[in-house]
Formats: sequence, C-alpha cells, structure tokens
Amino acid sequence: MDSSSDDYENTARTVLFTIMAFACFTVALLLLAFSYYCYLRNKVSNFLKTPKEGIDSVEKGNSDGKNQLITENGLQIFSFKQLLSATGGFGKSNVIGQGGFGLVYRGVLHDGRKIAVKLMDQAGKQGEEEFRVEVEMRSRLRSPYLLALIGYCSESHHRVLVYDFMANGGLQEHLYPIRGSNAIPSNLEWDIRLRIALEAAKGLEYLHEHVSPPVIHRDFKSSNILLDKSFHAKVSDFGLAKIGSNRAGGHVSTRVLGTQGYVAPEYALTGHLTTKSDVYSYGVVLLELLTGRVPVDMKRSPGEAVLVSWALPYLTDRDKVIEIMDPRLEGQYSMKEIVQVAAIAAMCVQSEADYRPLMADVVQSLVPLVKHQRQSSKASSATQSPRV
Repeated sequence: MDSSSDDYENTARTVLFTIMAFACFTVALLLLAFSYYCYLRNKVSNFLKTPKEGIDSVEKGNSDGKNQLITENGLQIFSFKQLLSATGGFGKSNVIGQGGFGLVYRGVLHDGRKIAVKLMDQAGKQGEEEFRVEVEMRSRLRSPYLLALIGYCSESHHRVLVYDFMANGGLQEHLYPIRGSNAIPSNLEWDIRLRIALEAAKGLEYLHEHVSPPVIHRDFKSSNILLDKSFHAKVSDFGLAKIGSNRAGGHVSTRVLGTQGYVAPEYALTGHLTTKSDVYSYGVVLLELLTGRVPVDMKRSPGEAVLVSWALPYLTDRDKVIEIMDPRLEGQYSMKEIVQVAAIAAMCVQSEADYRPLMADVVQSLVPLVKHQRQSSKASSATQSPRV
C-alpha cells in the first residue's frame, strides 16, 4: 500500500508539474504574441501619423512636403525643409527686417502665397519663451487689426514663425530710415498717418477690451505696426505679451521688458503692468506720427533727446503745437485736426496711469477725424476730375 501510494503521489506531482509548465508556456506565448501585436500597431500608427510636439493635429499633407499639418487652433505646422525652400535657403537677399526674435525673411509658398518668415536666432530660455508665448497668444486672438500668424516650425533646434506678408514693412521704416533695412521709406501723408493711428488703436482696443482676461502687448512700438500694400496697419510681435488682470485697476507684476522710449514710467519703476502701460506706448507712437521723430535721440540738443518730455509742453498749447509737427506734413492738415490728435497723445503719455484714457476712448476720438479726412479726399477728387 505504501509503495502504491508513493507511486500515485509521484505520478500526481509529474502531471501537476506538466500542467503548470504547459500553462506557463502558453501564457508566455500569449504575452509574446500581444507584445508583437502592440509593436506592429505602434509601427503602423507612426507610419500614418507624423509625430509633433505638444499640439494635437490632423494630417493634411503627404510625403512630398507641399502640405502642412493643421492644428486644432488653425495654425499650420511647417517643416524646416519647406521654409528653406520658401525663402531661398534663408538667403540674405530675402531679408526684410530684424527684430529681437531674429531675422525676418520674405518667402513664397508652393501655392504662390507670400509670407514673412521669422527665424529665431537667440538660443536659450528667453528665446524659447518668446516663441511659445507668440504661438499660444496668436492661436486665440482673431482680429483684422492684428498681423495674422499662419503657422510655425518647431523642428529639432529650429524655431520659426510664419506670418502674412506685409508689403510695406514697419511704420518706423517710413517715418525715418533704419540702417540695414531693405524697405523704401516714403513720406506718409497726413490722412494715411491718421488711418494708421486709428487701426493701431483698434488693435490694442481688441486686446484690452474684447479678450478676457485682457492681453497686454508690452512691446507696442512703431516697428511693430506693419503696413500692407495699401498702407493699412496691423499690430504684430506678441513675444513679450502678458495676460492682464480682470480686476478693475488691477495689475500683474512682471520683469520689466520693452523698448527704450516706449516703456510706461510706472511699469519701469515698479514692474506693475496694466493695459494703461500699452496706452502710454501708443501715445509715443502717436507722437512719432505727429513729429516724425524717434522716441529717444541722444544726438539732439539738450531737452530734445526724449520725445515725450520735449513734446508734452507743446501738445496742449494751440499756438505752439504746430512747432513740433513733422515739416513733411506742411499744408496737409487743419489746425483743428492736429489740436485734437495732440490732445489725445498728451492724455496717453500722462505720467499717472489713471489719467490715461482707455483705448476704446482713443478709437472713438479718432473715428470722426479719419471719416472727415475720407470725405475731404473724395470731395477733392471730385473737384479735380475733368468734366465730360
């Protein structure tokens, strides 16, 4: 009985071991098969989709490189190869400007659309941050008074922004020549300057009062007002933009950045940024349109180096305001017009932020002036037209 019992137990152990071994082998085969399935699925998925960083998109292109990915926010994702082709290899002959972000190149897409391509040349955290802010801000801002961001490239170490092409470049280039610029300066007539002032004001009005929370541009200046072939203005360059406070009179505290001559005094002193900081910068641009002078020019005689401090005493004096006007505008304006525009500029550059107007008030003040100019131009054209 004992021997038989031992044989039975040995047989049972053998059978159990065999069953367990077979079960383990089967599980291993299943795991191997599942892993292979996942591998194939992932490979097929990677073949069907082009990977990208951070933004969900649907593939619209193909392997010939002519089309782009379209992101959920409507921006196109370009390959660096596409932009090399569009700009002639980022050739020097296609350079149309230079900003803090990098050089700007003229380009043409395969469908014939003209573009402006901004190639980031500053490495490091600041450059990456400006690129990220520009893309994120522009993806949610829609206004005819803001320069349209078509798309971007974020491939390897390349960071590139692609915009609509503005045939007449920056406002600054037409008010006074810039060294190294390919733009041809033109004597902007008074009616065109008024319209530029209004359209730029509408751009800031949109940012401050039609977006919630408001967006503060933080680097509003004449070189960031771009002009199309008909000299219509659009606000550009949002690399330094900040989300403002929703509270009435509220501010955000941030590192002081911007361009000398345009930075509001309270922001420069305290780092407290509000929409009124942009209003001050707008006032400086309005002074540039009136006077044709740069915001800071240390080559000028004492007392005239800083545009705001030099012009302010003249702005509210009806008899003296004509003394600061750009001589190229002589005979193109009425005293009533320049007195009104000078008064707007004076309010915008007040040292106390609370005394500055809202951009909506600026727009409302400029609308009738521009409308009057249009009517005067039409009447003048009708008078000069030969009668048949």
